[in-house]
Amino acid sequence: MVISFVEKRKRTKCIQTREWNHYRIEAIGNNIRTWINGIQCANLVDDATAKGFIAFQVHSIHDASLEGKIVKWKNIRIKTTDLDKERKEVAVYAPEISYLQNQLTSDEVRKGWRLLWDGKTTEGWRGAKLDDFPEKGWVMEDGELSVLSSDGAESRNGGDIVTTAAFSNFELSIDFKLTKGANSGIKYFVDPGLNKGQGSAIGLEFQVLDDKEHPDAKMGKNGNRTVGSLYDLIRAENFENSRGKNFNGVDKWNNARIVVRGGHVEHWLNNVKVVEYDRFSQAFKALVEKSKYEKWENFGTIPAGKILLQDHGDHVSFRSIKIREF
Repeated sequence: MVISFVEKRKRTKCIQTREWNHYRIEAIGNNIRTWINGIQCANLVDDATAKGFIAFQVHSIHDASLEGKIVKWKNIRIKTTDLDKERKEVAVYAPEISYLQNQLTSDEVRKGWRLLWDGKTTEGWRGAKLDDFPEKGWVMEDGELSVLSSDGAESRNGGDIVTTAAFSNFELSIDFKLTKGANSGIKYFVDPGLNKGQGSAIGLEFQVLDDKEHPDAKMGKNGNRTVGSLYDLIRAENFENSRGKNFNGVDKWNNARIVVRGGHVEHWLNNVKVVEYDRFSQAFKALVEKSKYEKWENFGTIPAGKILLQDHGDHVSFRSIKIREF
């Protein structure tokens, strides 16, 4: 089990070196929760693996000075019956992270989340420049919504798709999977009628890109067209540490999360914040004036807009599209 989060102010108190530490792991149904010395560190919902072994890891080292270090375990106990009677309460600082596909947990429903795509039909979506959903270029199969490859042409096959509803204050979560060299985007505050010509509809964009293989990653300024970035405006970077963006790679599922409260906007990539800005600030306006969006009046500042999934001519898949409004 990898510890997914610990409240920052308690993190230094969680592990005590050269002392005995107590681990507690609850794996009940599709809930996986962990505690270290009474501090909750994980609160996951994941139905991928129903059962498995319990293991104690012998980890490789890359520093000769660490040779000979010892890890010890003791008082190893397990219980497999009457588990509900001894479940610990979830700590308020331990938000639930769900890996269920196209489903909501009871906690998500309680907090106002709803599916923006039902995993099967076109309900709630249409073409950005159409009255209905595109007849080609997009497929729905095995709970995945995929835009098909068309040699990298922007909005020339099925075209972008947008929500039928508009949103202003919200938290949006989308899983996406890139193929090698792929380019796409998740746009918000989109006005589908703004761009009357060819190309994608106009809006703020959470960049979806294979940074290693697609040339767009090296264009723009200072990496502001890389995955997770506010496209052409603000470069995505890890706000938690210096290890780089928390990108799982191509052909693997990644999670994009966009949070909007008034002017304050955040981009999160796999549960790590990578962009933060105020769309009504002078700094934002200055960025727009030096970008490809300069010619679009009120870019990024309209009160409400559609959410868009981009057809950029590459095969990209989406799933577990959900939203809650504030």
